[in-house]
Amino acid sequence: MDKVKIKDKTFEIMMPESEILAAIDKVAERINADMKDKNPLFLAVLNGSFMFASDLMKRVTIPCEISFVKLASYQGTTSTGKVKEVIGINEDLSGRTVIIVEDIVESGLTMKQMIESLGTRNPKEVHICSLFVKPHRLQVPLDIDYGVMNIGDDFILGYGLDYDQQGRNLKDLYVVCSE
Repeated sequence: MDKVKIKDKTFEIMMPESEILAAIDKVAERINADMKDKNPLFLAVLNGSFMFASDLMKRVTIPCEISFVKLASYQGTTSTGKVKEVIGINEDLSGRTVIIVEDIVESGLTMKQMIESLGTRNPKEVHICSLFVKPHRLQVPLDIDYGVMNIGDDFILGYGLDYDQQGRNLKDLYVVCSE
């Protein structure tokens, strides 16, 4: 599908799944090399990162664990600026290497709050792995260790990312059409 209509917006294909997977392959190789003796705990941020986390984990060949946290900061196509933890972290993080798996980092506010929350649990180290990064939108300084792709400021959809909870199931990445 070259174009899709979700609710009141039309989206056109920006990147096919094959390109996304090729980029994930490269990041997984780096993680495998960097974390080979660390048994990291991957914390995938739901809902948006579920496809990315799944494809990433299929490519991670080192001993590791995965768990999930759910945070909400979006309404429609814009961030509300307020982050609400919906599902918490139950694992003991003391002395652990943690890799946060996120679908997209825009303002960085969600990630900053999550890192602060994790810091109270005494992890050995915390790394960020984000499928997409919008560097021009960052409002706080972040060290994104494993950024898969930098993208522009357009609103995107598919491959787990949504517009009002719709479109997450699209395998390719779409961008909103300027109408």
